[in-house]
Amino acid sequence: MSHQGKDSKLIFALNNLDSMPAMPEIARKLLALKLDTEAGERQMLLLIEQDPQLSARIVGMANSTVMGSGRRTSSIHDATIFLGLNTLKSVAIGMALMTKISHKATKYFDPHYLWKHSVTVAIVMNLLTQAMPERIRPNESQTFLTGLLHDIGLMVLHHFDHEASDELHHQLLLQPKRPICEIEMELFGITHNFIGAELASHWHLPPEIIEAVGLHHSPRSNYFSLSNSLAKMVNIAERLTPDFGIAEHTNNSISDNEWGDLGIDVAKTDDLISLVNEMAMQVAQLPETFEVLQHAKIQIDAPPIAQPTLPHAVSNVDQPADIGPLRTWLAWLGKVLRR
Repeated sequence: MSHQGKDSKLIFALNNLDSMPAMPEIARKLLALKLDTEAGERQMLLLIEQDPQLSARIVGMANSTVMGSGRRTSSIHDATIFLGLNTLKSVAIGMALMTKISHKATKYFDPHYLWKHSVTVAIVMNLLTQAMPERIRPNESQTFLTGLLHDIGLMVLHHFDHEASDELHHQLLLQPKRPICEIEMELFGITHNFIGAELASHWHLPPEIIEAVGLHHSPRSNYFSLSNSLAKMVNIAERLTPDFGIAEHTNNSISDNEWGDLGIDVAKTDDLISLVNEMAMQVAQLPETFEVLQHAKIQIDAPPIAQPTLPHAVSNVDQPADIGPLRTWLAWLGKVLRR
């Protein structure tokens, strides 16, 4: 298939945004919620608890090794303790949006692997944030959500045309040295980051997230991308985890200038990269989020699970008791990288 024969269903959808999936009501309400009051926090938990399937998925994720849970949680309230309020909100929105346009796996594309890739990028972006000077860190509530949604254009393609999606991922396997955007332009005359930005705009996501979705493969290409730290963070996070979950064939060589764009000391990047690799291996153990999660049912009397191995300094970080294991690890990393 060449771009002269671009799939009519996809082009029709992009030219008629009303035909694209509407934002789920729960995601719209969560996006509008402010978490700076107890009332906002209570409303968020209530909204999530009213969706049993979403609740089960979040509880399953909170119980995963990558989130550092020391015991099996059985409620959204407990998941809040492990994940932290902002991360919980981002995960809930991301899951609601991704599942809205999710379909079953095809021969060459499985949405579950895209989810693992997206979770990995989101967590790596949090690691990058902790390594950045506080004065230039992006909004915490946007960082994780941007990571989860950066490749949502691939889901849009899969949603509207399974055959075109399968052909793309087949070609990625056949041409492992070619960047994904180059193959997409040859096949469709359009890229997944452009498609994703169109959907993000249709959903009225924050402008910074829309820009990051659209520019994450070329974050230094123009004035707008240069000023968007989220786009740069997605780009570097993907290159630190090349072809994890899905193959995009990104160039994993990161220059000193690119680290400098984020204010990260090049001398400390080896430690950061080691932690990224460890985290990616833990994400590989995440449950299959996009299936009917019979194994993710909320169990009140679930037995405790073993505490995963974390850096020994984590327990000594001076943080509030309810900050959650993942955020404690991130806080520890921040201290290490700022030494």
